[in-house]
Amino acid sequence: MAQAQDLRRIGVLSPTSLSEAETRAQYAAFVSHLRELGYAEGRNLAIEWRFTEGKFENLALLAGELVKANVEVIVTTGTAATSAARRASATVPIVAVTFGDPVASGFAESLARPGRNVTGFSAMGSAVYEKRLELLIEAVPGATRIGVLGNPTRNFFLHVLPGLEAAAKKQGREIVVANVRNERDLADGFANLATRRANAVLVGDDRFSKTHLGPIAALALKHKMAAVFPVLRGAEHGGLIGVASNREYRYQGAAVYVHRILGGEKAGDLPIEPPVKLDLAVNQKTAAALGITLPPAIVARAVKVIE
Repeated sequence: MAQAQDLRRIGVLSPTSLSEAETRAQYAAFVSHLRELGYAEGRNLAIEWRFTEGKFENLALLAGELVKANVEVIVTTGTAATSAARRASATVPIVAVTFGDPVASGFAESLARPGRNVTGFSAMGSAVYEKRLELLIEAVPGATRIGVLGNPTRNFFLHVLPGLEAAAKKQGREIVVANVRNERDLADGFANLATRRANAVLVGDDRFSKTHLGPIAALALKHKMAAVFPVLRGAEHGGLIGVASNREYRYQGAAVYVHRILGGEKAGDLPIEPPVKLDLAVNQKTAAALGITLPPAIVARAVKVIE
């Protein structure tokens, strides 16, 4: 039986819940890949699990617990969890399974060489939004004025929007922005897009959007706008398309980064990967309600089709 001193100790910090099937599947992929790399819980690995069950305000407390538990690496899910871990320690290596723009958020000096104690897998950036724009135009060729729904206080508008606007202009499209920070802004934001004759909308990659998928999808349908979401669940909640970086790839990649850090490499020397593999979900019921026939090529690429 392994002695306590033989155990490598890592922490997991997430605002999600293990009662959610999606969360269980994600971390099952993570643990499975760790096992393939030679780490097994109870034999040579101890994992300190911390989930806030959706209570983001508890992230700081749980991050502090992980630091006090002397974990060698903290694996985080999302920008908020990464930020909490970074505030708890500037030295404990952090591997973010997913987070927003790491340079704009101050986690890293660059993607190629982060230089601090955070590395991982970025879920956003100009390239991802431009890919979503391409998919939207492919799905709805008649969409000439495309709304962008997002929070103007986030770095997205400073670092992503200009590239998105330039990409749209190259394809003869115009971007119109609706600033949405909270539920009070939501109906007004869509009314604003409708007034400006937007016939499609790209939903921003922020916490508010991800926790209000149903209301956003319903308003998009009400205003006859094809909506592309930054998560697959967006299509499940009634959006036309959901696009997200491949979960299995990210969680397996996080296991590899943990392995490399436990082997002596520094987090700041491991490049932060932008989304390189994207998954797609489509909602055929929403397409029918909008009078849209999705191209067979898009449906064929989807990992989930809602009929």
